[in-house]
Amino acid sequence: MKVLLVFAHPEPRSLNGALRDVAIKELEAQGHEVRVSDLYAEGWTSEIDRADFPSLATDTRFIPVAASKRAFETGALTEDVKTEIDKLLWADMLILQFPLWWFSMPAILKGWVERVYAYGFAYGVGEHSDKRWGDRYGEGALAGKRAMLIVTTGGWEEHYSTRGVNGPIDDLLFPINHGILYYPGYAVLPPFVAYRVDGLDEAGFELAAERLRERMRTLESTPPIPYRQQNGGDYLIPSMQLRPELGEPGATGFALHLNGADEAGETSGQRSQLQVAGAR
Repeated sequence: MKVLLVFAHPEPRSLNGALRDVAIKELEAQGHEVRVSDLYAEGWTSEIDRADFPSLATDTRFIPVAASKRAFETGALTEDVKTEIDKLLWADMLILQFPLWWFSMPAILKGWVERVYAYGFAYGVGEHSDKRWGDRYGEGALAGKRAMLIVTTGGWEEHYSTRGVNGPIDDLLFPINHGILYYPGYAVLPPFVAYRVDGLDEAGFELAAERLRERMRTLESTPPIPYRQQNGGDYLIPSMQLRPELGEPGATGFALHLNGADEAGETSGQRSQLQVAGAR
């Protein structure tokens, strides 16, 4: 399998960096081909602005969506963006690795998504009609590929539990898993999360490293998060509302977008904890 690991941490000697090395070594030991986009080391430009679209006339109003669409269609994207798109097309598996900063990914990784996910490539594709609403959420240019997150955080696992003060980790990661990875078609595996990393001793690190090795060994067999497919019949088109007969009466939240949530009555956190426990 071909694996692209996009790494977003400014210190290669960090625990995050050590876990990256563990993941790469195990992937290569399993016979996978690995490429790495090290965003900080490569000096990735996170801001999307006019410089991304050199063919845009200086007197033309800058509308990022329109500029992205035209640049993708005409092959006028900048070379750094083209390179990353080629990597995504090459890879069977995408791994985004980052520390959880202020409940999300570092700005440099968000900027990678904003610049690389060009209109016509990652979004804005497919027909819009009374039967379909574009190729997204389970369909799209990256359908048939897998993706997952490797995340480190200084907080306790209990703080990110279903009743934890920070909110369930799966709810916090939902915008990334569902909105960034599943949106263009990836089958999204449960995330690997390492907690309390600032206080890990050597023994604690080895436990985390072994968990990560096991996840790398099972990339091809781990069941993905069972998100509902947009055009699979669960959503009304064009309102994109979940059909009223699906889900527990009165229920709201991210768990509604999981297949089987209407029967199981599970929260997204409960479901993911079960999945990850089975994958460890």
